[in-house]
Amino acid sequence: MKTEMAMPIRGISLCSFGILCFLLNLNSFISPAAGYMLKDCRVTRTTQAICQKNSFNAFPNDIPLIVTSIDLSQNNISKLNNADLKNLPNLLRLNLKCNSISIIESGTFFVQMSLEVLNLNSNRLCKLEEGMFDGLVNLTELRLSFNNIQTLAPASFKSLSKLTFLDLGHNKLRNLANILNHTPHLQILNIPANKICNFHSWELSNTSTELVSLDLSQNQLMVFSLTAHIFPNLKLLNLEGGMKNGIVWEVNNTSYLSGVSKLDISGVHSSLGFQEVLETFNSSLMYLKLNHMNNNLRVLIKISCKIPSLTSLEVRNNSIKVIRSDMLHLCTNLNILDLGTNEITDISDNSFQSLRKLNILILKSNRLTSVPYAIRKTEISKLDLSFNNINVLGCYDLANMTCLRILQLNENHLLNLKECVFKDLVNLKHLWLQNNNIYQLNGAFQKNMPKLQELYLFNNQLIDLDQGEFKDLNSLKILSLQGNKLKELKKGNFNGLSNLTNLNLESNEIEEIHNGTFSDLKALQKLNLMTNHLKYRSEEPIEYPPFAELSQLESLLISTQRRRLKSALPQNFLKGLTNLSVLNIRSMQLTSLHPLTFNYTPNLNKLYMSSNDFTDLPDNLFSPIQKLKSLYISRLNLRSLDFLLLAHLTELDFLQVRKNAFSVIREPVMQSLSTLVYLDMQGNSFTCNCDNAWFLKWVKNNNQTQVYDAYNFECNYPPDLKGKKLLEIDVESCTVDIGFICYICTACAVIMTIAVSFTKHFLQWHLVYTYYLMLAFLYNSKHKDKRAHQYDAFVSYNANDEGWVLGELLPKLEDEQGWRLCLHHRDFQPGKPIMENITDSIYGSRKTICVVSRDYLQSEWCSREIQLASFRLFDEQKDVLILVFLEDIPMQQLSPYYRMRRLLKRKTYLSWSRADAHPDLFWEKLRQALETQEHPMGEHLRLTIEDGPPGERQDQSKV
Repeated sequence: MKTEMAMPIRGISLCSFGILCFLLNLNSFISPAAGYMLKDCRVTRTTQAICQKNSFNAFPNDIPLIVTSIDLSQNNISKLNNADLKNLPNLLRLNLKCNSISIIESGTFFVQMSLEVLNLNSNRLCKLEEGMFDGLVNLTELRLSFNNIQTLAPASFKSLSKLTFLDLGHNKLRNLANILNHTPHLQILNIPANKICNFHSWELSNTSTELVSLDLSQNQLMVFSLTAHIFPNLKLLNLEGGMKNGIVWEVNNTSYLSGVSKLDISGVHSSLGFQEVLETFNSSLMYLKLNHMNNNLRVLIKISCKIPSLTSLEVRNNSIKVIRSDMLHLCTNLNILDLGTNEITDISDNSFQSLRKLNILILKSNRLTSVPYAIRKTEISKLDLSFNNINVLGCYDLANMTCLRILQLNENHLLNLKECVFKDLVNLKHLWLQNNNIYQLNGAFQKNMPKLQELYLFNNQLIDLDQGEFKDLNSLKILSLQGNKLKELKKGNFNGLSNLTNLNLESNEIEEIHNGTFSDLKALQKLNLMTNHLKYRSEEPIEYPPFAELSQLESLLISTQRRRLKSALPQNFLKGLTNLSVLNIRSMQLTSLHPLTFNYTPNLNKLYMSSNDFTDLPDNLFSPIQKLKSLYISRLNLRSLDFLLLAHLTELDFLQVRKNAFSVIREPVMQSLSTLVYLDMQGNSFTCNCDNAWFLKWVKNNNQTQVYDAYNFECNYPPDLKGKKLLEIDVESCTVDIGFICYICTACAVIMTIAVSFTKHFLQWHLVYTYYLMLAFLYNSKHKDKRAHQYDAFVSYNANDEGWVLGELLPKLEDEQGWRLCLHHRDFQPGKPIMENITDSIYGSRKTICVVSRDYLQSEWCSREIQLASFRLFDEQKDVLILVFLEDIPMQQLSPYYRMRRLLKRKTYLSWSRADAHPDLFWEKLRQALETQEHPMGEHLRLTIEDGPPGERQDQSKV
């Protein structure tokens, strides 16, 4: 990482910096990141990766394993490699349409055994190779339209045994060979707009298929030959614009297409041979499309209506201007008649008289100026007159239409309604009157249409609602009044609407809601008051909360109130909304919210409050809404998210905080949101120092929360990093992995314990010797120049051998020979530390006599005395140490006392146990040893020379 991209270090001393870097680098090898962050995609809560319109040139490699659906449409991918999808075994849907894919390597889908839907529309495939789709054993839908496919390899679809939908439209196929060879369960086959001129059944398969729908439209067929019963289940056949004049129609047996019920032969410009084609479907055809026919339309309709099974006829886009009585007189069995998108201006009164079974009549997108009289003679249940030029509805225009269930009069030029206009529509359930110019209702809904369930009056010119305007609509569930000019809501406006569940009042000019306005709407579940002029300027409680009676309301939308002054919500504004789940108060110019605002909405699940003028929010604002799952608080100028710490939002999984003013995200805030799945923080400017170090680590490594668009987060501070990408900053020097350090400490403690145990067991005496060697060295260095010998010899012995020392050694050496000896029980200075007494005695004597026995070897203090004497021996290079063995000790018993063994190999010693026969000789040798001085080691007067320790060596030499 470059120097200018490194974060400033804070909170870490320079002396420990190197160690921390080492530990952190080591940690990166032990615990690689397993993050959940995409560079150019986002993952929805339904585990769908949205990657469209991102200019990808290759398949992205950072999509997480949990994803089940990927949308990569509208990119620049030109090739699919066999490694692109190997890490996505759970994929169910893959959308690759609108790319530039021309090559799909064999084995690309080898691990996609779960994939069900594959969309490759609008790419550049020219040929389907063998093995291209290997692995897709569960694929049910394959889309390949708008490519350049010219040929299909014989085994192109070999793996697609479960395929039910195949779209090959808008390619360059010339025949249908190899399509159905390996797809026995195919139900829908679309191959429109190819270059197929001849349809021969033998090209598809020699056995029957499960095909239900076949689309051969826009192919300009010259031959249609069906010589085998391969389509026993075919229901829909589309030949729109796909037959040339003079087509050769060869169907050997009419039973071959006896199951077809829906036929589209739109775009045929000649009636020649038309009857022959229709006779093929004479016993089964129910739905026929004759759109874009132009010439000979009347002849074609007459031929069609002779089919006894025909119940639905669609005749659109034929430029019909007038419907005469003889045009449809043979269509006696029609149930649905669609004459939409023509230029009809007039319909003769008896045009529909013979259509006694007619149920649905569609006359939309014509040029009618009034409701045709002809429809009064029908018993239709649905009438579509939308997108015409009707400006007046008379009292008798809809007379006697008691069977009508659905009436569509939207997109006309209606100005007002009359009280009598709907008087006979006693069974009407759905009425569409939107996008007209209605400014007055005139009581049209006060005593008619008791069964009406949906009423759409949006985008009209209504200014006011009379009291009891809808009082007869007891069954109404949906009332849409958005886009009008209503100014106020008063008590009685909604009388009678006891079953209303959805009320839309968006985009009006409502300034005030009077007391009791919604008192009759006991069943209301959704209320939309967005984009009005509601005025509330104080947080003080109001006497009549507007929604107090709406205990069943689940969704309240009041965002984007159009006013200039800053405002506030009364603290009891939401009183009564105990069942509220969704609340939208965004863009209301609110400057604050009272801490008790949400006390009345304990079941709130989704809250939109973005684009207001808050600078801070009360810490306990969200405490009453513990069930909140989605929170939108963007564009609020928030300087911190710390208010979320006390909210305890334990179920929050979606948080949007775009374009606020905070620059540091504290760790406790994110830790408090333990269920967060999706975090959107786009448009914030971050501080790029160690204050955000943990946040960067968390964004990259956490595998639960997706931080949307994190790769584009920018630094705002310090100035030298402004504009840099936040995730490119080096934070390794800022954070310490406590867990890893604990691991290292624990490992070191274990290793140290093992080392100490090993040393204690095997190297104890080496360490003890080294310690006392050091003490002796320090003493010798300190007293080297001012040392004087006070005694001739210091006697080192064990208390159990004191009898021999006092009874034998002391009388001989002091009384008879005149030597002055130092004995610890007699000559050590009281009150002085024992180690100082030992050291002073050894260095204050010319020599040291060690009286060695088994007890001596096991004594800790005796061991220390001989250690110090040994150091003096090697330091001064003089014969200052005399060893006297009181008993024979085998070599194996000396093994633990390695220092004693080394001394025996290089030093003279005397053995009392072998002096029984010549005791005088023993004392003479001891006297001579005490007299010898200034002899270098190795050249001193030798008293006894032996080849091993006492008890082992047999030969002795005498002086």
